[in-house]
Amino acid sequence: MSTLHIEHAISDYGTWKAAFDRFEGVRAEAGVRRHTIRRPVDDPTYVLIDLEFDRTDEAARFLGFLRAKVWSTPDNSPALIGSPVARVLETVDSI
Repeated sequence: MSTLHIEHAISDYGTWKAAFDRFEGVRAEAGVRRHTIRRPVDDPTYVLIDLEFDRTDEAARFLGFLRAKVWSTPDNSPALIGSPVARVLETVDSI
């Protein structure tokens, strides 16, 4: 299992979430098995997203798609502030 972990500032959660939801089918086709969205309790203008994949190459490919087709296009990423921080993670130990 691999995780694409994404963090970024937003101007409005409702607007951001509506845009996120529009890509549900794209995420499924790319191999996303599940996702988790979190926000800091003291900062409603920041989101942390974990997208779970079966394989690392799927996560890396989807990150490339986000950078080229989503985050670079204001119509596809309304409410996004600045550049997201994103990393592909592998689980090395868990309890």
